[in-house]
Amino acid sequence: MAKRALCIGINNYPGTQNDLAGCVNDAEDWTAALQARGFTVATMLDSQATKANMVQAIEALISAASAGDSLIITYSGHGTFVPDAQGDEPDARDEGLCPYDIDGGNVLLDDDIHALFQRCPARVRLVLISDSCHSGSVIRWAPPDRDSDAPLPRFLPPAAWMPAEALPKNAHGEVLTRVGTGTRPTVLSAGSDLLMAGCQDQEFSYDARFTGRPNGAFTYYALKTINSLPAGATYADWHAAIRRYLPSASYPQTPQIFGSKRNRQFKVVA
Repeated sequence: MAKRALCIGINNYPGTQNDLAGCVNDAEDWTAALQARGFTVATMLDSQATKANMVQAIEALISAASAGDSLIITYSGHGTFVPDAQGDEPDARDEGLCPYDIDGGNVLLDDDIHALFQRCPARVRLVLISDSCHSGSVIRWAPPDRDSDAPLPRFLPPAAWMPAEALPKNAHGEVLTRVGTGTRPTVLSAGSDLLMAGCQDQEFSYDARFTGRPNGAFTYYALKTINSLPAGATYADWHAAIRRYLPSASYPQTPQIFGSKRNRQFKVVA
């Protein structure tokens, strides 16, 4: 039974003026933590993490798996949204992850990830841990100027990378800015997959600093709590431990866990 992982961290978003600070640290911290637990880990940082490279790496991870294997994908970076082209989203938008080359329109949509996950062989445990904003819409934006120590939302407004004529709009032609619905993410299938996310649909995940070092708030507390879990702890137990720290006054984000009741009882990083 193989244990393999892919850890992605993107601070640098050329052309958007929305760079982050803690995502590379997140990916390196996840890499170290998973290697310590017996995982073989591939790490993609900044310019390595183009959309094409991310898709290729996820495909390679999944295609090499067989029954009994454990796969983990961690992503730290911006999240965004686009107009829903399939008509399958109640809030009329598809959420997505922002690769390094997002400025060229190369968003990795939840539909794309779902299609990749559908290829996962039976009885392979697949966990996605995403420290980004998955909000289908938001009611506030990151300020253009901020104190270097202030938390920064990991949300990339569509207007930062998408042409004005392509921005998501409602039936009245108004650009969508309302909060999302919080429905079950479309990345999940009916199989053995599980999603741990840094926030609810209508919230931000924050780029923060702890003792002067940049990290995602969710990643920081996820790794802090995993080291204190008892033997045999499940992902549900881990999520409950993280929720003792988040949301907080400094980081008003509510970590989420999505998956079947059976999948939430997976042993942590086993």
